[in-house]
Amino acid sequence: MAAAAAVTIFVVAYVLIAWERIPRTAVALGGAALMLLLHVTDDRAAFFSERTGIDWNVVFLLLGMMVIVSVLRQTGVFEYVAIWAAKRARGRPYRLMVMLVVITASASALLDNVTTVLLVAPVTFLVCERLGLDVVPYLIAEVMASNIGGTATLVGDPPNIIIASRGGLTFNEFLVNLAPLVVGLVAVFCLLCRWLFRSAFVYDAGRAAEVMALREREAITDRRLLWQGLAVLAAVIAAFVLHPVLDYQPSVVALLGAGLLVAATKVTTEQALAEVEWPTLVFFAGLFVMVGGLVETGVIADVSRAAADVTGGDLGAASMLLLGASGVLSAIVDNIPYVATMSPIVSDLVQAHPGTGGHVLWWALALGSDLGGNATAIGASANVVVLGIAARNGTPISFWKFTRYGLIVTAVTVALCVPYLWLRYL
Repeated sequence: MAAAAAVTIFVVAYVLIAWERIPRTAVALGGAALMLLLHVTDDRAAFFSERTGIDWNVVFLLLGMMVIVSVLRQTGVFEYVAIWAAKRARGRPYRLMVMLVVITASASALLDNVTTVLLVAPVTFLVCERLGLDVVPYLIAEVMASNIGGTATLVGDPPNIIIASRGGLTFNEFLVNLAPLVVGLVAVFCLLCRWLFRSAFVYDAGRAAEVMALREREAITDRRLLWQGLAVLAAVIAAFVLHPVLDYQPSVVALLGAGLLVAATKVTTEQALAEVEWPTLVFFAGLFVMVGGLVETGVIADVSRAAADVTGGDLGAASMLLLGASGVLSAIVDNIPYVATMSPIVSDLVQAHPGTGGHVLWWALALGSDLGGNATAIGASANVVVLGIAARNGTPISFWKFTRYGLIVTAVTVALCVPYLWLRYL
């Protein structure tokens, strides 16, 4: 009974989010409230459980990085980077998109993908405004690039951290096994963008000439605050990369950096919090409670176990099925609770194959869950953040507009993983 209620609430909420007539934050809160009201989950599972509750690490990571970005915005650094990027691209729209995609994918391999899009999105708005370009295709391309690039390393995407912990995998193992494929996927994605967003590449020679005449250094309005902000950001990034050594969660690092920046500069608390995307944070909380209800009632575990049982112990079949199933399920539910639920099952399958041969199952899970997040507007945390930023800036991206492109990108990238896994491991 509880499982049926959880599925019904989630499906109805998902349809309402896609319908877009009701604010998605209200839908998520309503769905979470129904889960609690009908005892599908309870306060302990929703607010305190690492497996089925709100992922406070994600919420506070977002909050801390939003504060840091808010402070940096006041220095003019985003205008500086926007002018620099536009000049390097010589005002050519497609060249600019490739540059932003490569920068975003590369940064997402070292930072988590949410942090990356929080830093890149403000630049994108400014450079598109300067060149008279539609910002929506660029934002969609960047968030997809962040999910692809984040697949390459242990710290690039939150599900990878869960997989590494359960499978005893190191940073270097992720890098050696997944980074070569990700480089190829980014290159293919750049070519795909030329076709997907072809109508957006309208070159305006007049605006391009105006941008080429600008001096980016003049965009900096507060050099002292800039250096303070960059120093804190560099320290935060270093702590992210050194997470296996320092053993500080990214959320703790982000909050410490935000607190230090506000305390050590002339920026007031009100100014620092003014740019925080509060509706996005609340939406995440509601979404986590709803997905937690599916986990709590065993729905996700049953689906995952059934998919694993179909393979009958065949490593090749298990890898391909795991890749495909992870891609589909991660498009529907957030990939963090999905991987947390699926990883014990994958661990059992890996142990059934002695040596390192079974590790292909971990790579299949990582690729499917990370790349599958591109399929829909709520498939990955970075997607939700960018849609929130776009709405706040007066250029909302609809669920279906994102998903129309996302399904194509996910199908192509996941399909390319099949020959890679088969030829290298099977």
